[in-house]
Amino acid sequence: MKVIVPIKRVVDPYVHIPIKPSQTELNTAHLKMAINPFCEIALEEALRLREQGHASTVVAVSIGAETSMEQLRQALALGADAACLIETDTPLVPLSIAKVLCHYVQQEQGDLVLMGKQTIDGDNNQTGQMLATLLGWSQATFASRVEKTPDRICVTRETDQGEQCISLALPAVITTDLRLNEPRFASLPQIMKAKQKNIERRTLASLPVSLKSHQKTRAIYHNKVIKNKQMLTDLDSLVARINTQLEVK
Repeated sequence: MKVIVPIKRVVDPYVHIPIKPSQTELNTAHLKMAINPFCEIALEEALRLREQGHASTVVAVSIGAETSMEQLRQALALGADAACLIETDTPLVPLSIAKVLCHYVQQEQGDLVLMGKQTIDGDNNQTGQMLATLLGWSQATFASRVEKTPDRICVTRETDQGEQCISLALPAVITTDLRLNEPRFASLPQIMKAKQKNIERRTLASLPVSLKSHQKTRAIYHNKVIKNKQMLTDLDSLVARINTQLEVK
């Protein structure tokens, strides 16, 4: 079974991101970058499937600028068998990403796509569902547990009502939730070996896909910091505070 894991380069989740004066772009220059945390969880699950003997190959793929090579090398250091960068300097919307991944998965003849349910920059939670639809594959989202049987994959997914267990036929697309696993750390020898490994590079123009921009950023702003906070010690105090706020309004 060939597992393909899309990963995205994002700003480290613990870094404060300034906004450019135009208020339509984030200023990410000179900030620490990392693999999107949900993508890292998906990669870890793919590696575990390989270690259990269910997967033969794990391929990491990223769509973005040349700087994404850093995250692909990190994926190789963590244990991915191969990596591919589909180069583009233009930020893509979820549908465009799904179209590109669809052609890549078909060309690579993948059996399973494991990907994060969302990225921490866009927070769209759309690409996995769109990809499964374009491929015509089975899909499971918000996976908190994945178990491979001889001919199917059983996925426990988190919903608003609790947990739901579903059984998927391959090929399939699975998007991962935070509670699925704890990603491993790459050792120094693995990091050094990854620097010597070859990463395949493709251009966006080499794929037979037509892309359009479906959305526009009008403004970006930081949430306002609420001052004059008050610690409430019991439920009665909370109810009284709410009633007071309602009277003020």
